[in-house]
Amino acid sequence: MSSTATQTPIDVQTLAIRGSVAAVLSALANAALLWAVLETDLVEPFMALSYPPVLFLTVASAVGATLVYGLLTRRVSDPNRTFQRLAAVVLVVSLVPDLAILVFDEAATLGAVVVLMVMHVVVAAVSVASLTRL
Repeated sequence: MSSTATQTPIDVQTLAIRGSVAAVLSALANAALLWAVLETDLVEPFMALSYPPVLFLTVASAVGATLVYGLLTRRVSDPNRTFQRLAAVVLVVSLVPDLAILVFDEAATLGAVVVLMVMHVVVAAVSVASLTRL
């Protein structure tokens, strides 16, 4: 996993395009999910389940994923596989704060936290697909 890359690293323009696709598609998907959840009163709204934090953290996550993927293309021999594995680990770790919200935020409900967790899966899936398959 820490071996030197044998393939040509991804060029910055391609990385920027793929990262932009990941950020935009993730933001659109999570905004649509949030809209559907709030419009149908599926869960009680609370601060973490509103557009500003959801969209900011969605885009920030996609940008972070893009930077990591770009680094991996320069450092490892199989960046796609390494990124997929790393993304799975990061996804699991990213769910911990959502569980903490459930414990420490009285306004949070199990349903709302599950929606937040699904949003993490959306960003991870879109980022992995956009960065490794485009």
